[in-house]
Amino acid sequence: MNVAVIGSGGRENAIAYKIAESTLLESLFIVPGNPGTASLGKNVSINTSDHAAVHSFCTENKIELVVIGPEQPLTEGLADYLRDAGIPVFGPDKRAAVIEGEKSFSKELMKKYGIPTASYEIFTRDDYSKALDYVQNGSFPVVIKADGLAAGKGVLICATLAEAEDALKDCFERNLFGSAGDKIVIEEFMTGEEASIFAVTDGDDYVVLPSAQDHKRIFDGDKGKNTGGMGAYSPAPVINEILLTEIEKNIIAPALNAMKQEGRKYNGCLYCGLMITPQGAKVVEFNCRFGDPETQAVLPLLEGDLLELFYSAAIGKLNKNAVRYSGGASVCVVAASNGYPGSFEKGFEITGLETISDMDIKVFHAGTRFDGGKVVTSGGRVLGITAVTKENDLAACKEKAYKALKKINFGNIYYRTDIADKGIARLK
Repeated sequence: MNVAVIGSGGRENAIAYKIAESTLLESLFIVPGNPGTASLGKNVSINTSDHAAVHSFCTENKIELVVIGPEQPLTEGLADYLRDAGIPVFGPDKRAAVIEGEKSFSKELMKKYGIPTASYEIFTRDDYSKALDYVQNGSFPVVIKADGLAAGKGVLICATLAEAEDALKDCFERNLFGSAGDKIVIEEFMTGEEASIFAVTDGDDYVVLPSAQDHKRIFDGDKGKNTGGMGAYSPAPVINEILLTEIEKNIIAPALNAMKQEGRKYNGCLYCGLMITPQGAKVVEFNCRFGDPETQAVLPLLEGDLLELFYSAAIGKLNKNAVRYSGGASVCVVAASNGYPGSFEKGFEITGLETISDMDIKVFHAGTRFDGGKVVTSGGRVLGITAVTKENDLAACKEKAYKALKKINFGNIYYRTDIADKGIARLK
C-alpha cells in the first residue's frame, strides 16, 4: 500500500514510524516531513493548503491512504477534497473537524447531548464589555479560551480578576490570537488531574488506545505559560479500567453519536482531553487529531498493524483487532528552544543524535531541519525523546528518557525535569 502522511511535527514522525513497521506498506511519503521522517520514507515538499497540488501528488504516486496529522489541514477541508476524488483518508472532514476548530461548537454540542464538561459562556469581540462584566462578577480561577485554532496556546488560566481582564485584552484588543480570538469561551476552572484518550473511529465503531497524560505548562510543577506540550507518558494511572468504561459510556460513545446526529459523522482520531474530577471525568476539550506529544508516548506501546487500523477506519470498516496494548510503559520528554512558547532563537546544530542506539529509545523530530548536511533547530519544540519499557514501569521509563536526553545537545536547549512524576507518585 502506498501511503502519504501529512504533517511535519513530532506527532507525524511517530505516526510514520509506526506505519513503517506495517507489512502492508509498499511506499511511504511524508508531506512535507522533517529530518526524523526522512529515514522512514520520502519527504515531499508540498504546501498542504494547496489541495489541488496534494491531490496531484497522490494521483501520480498511486496513494491508497492519506493520514492527516495536524488540525489545520483538517479544518481547511483537505480530507473532503481528497475523499471527493476517491482517495481514502484517515482524518475527519471539515464539518466534523469543527469539534476542534470552534470551541464554542464543541461546548454547545456537549451541552445539547449531556456530555460532562465545565460550565461556560460564549462571547464575541462585540461582547467585550459583557465579557468584562462576566469576569468581574465571577469567581476565580477562571479559564478563557480563544474559540479558534491557536496552536495549543489559546487557553489562558486566570487566577485573579486582573489576569482575566488582561486575558480579555489579549484576545480582543491586542489580537494575540488573530481571528481565532474573535470569539471566546469563558468557563469554570475544573480541579483534578488531566488525562488524554484517543479513540480511533470509522464514525460508527471505535477502538480506544492506551491513556496518556500531557504536561502543558512550560515549567516544572505545572507552572508558567501553556505550551503545545512539554512531555507525556502512557498509560496514565489516573485512568483505571472502571473509569475508562465510564469515559466510553458517558463521553466517547455519546460524542460520536452526537456528531452523527448533527450530520457530521466523524472518521479519524477523536482526541478526548479530560479532567478527572471528584465527580468523575469531564471534557476539557475535543481535538480532531492525535495529540502532540501524547502520540509519541502512546504509539510505541502498540502491537499489531497501525496502518491496518487507519485504513480500516478510513474505508468505514474498522478492524478493532488491528492493534493492541503491549502492556508496557513510555515516557516522552520534549527538548525545546529556551524562550518557547515566547520568542526563541533557531538554527542551532543538534549533536548527539547518533549516540542513541538503545532500541527502547525513540527520538522523534518536531522543530528540526537540514542545513548543509547538519540537523539544526527550527522550532519551539525541537525533539521528543521517548523511552519504552516492556513492563509497565514509569519510573524506569523516566530514568531511561532523561539519560538519553543528556546525550543530545543544542544551543539554548530547555526541558522539564518532572515528566511522569504524577504518574509515578500514583503507583507508589
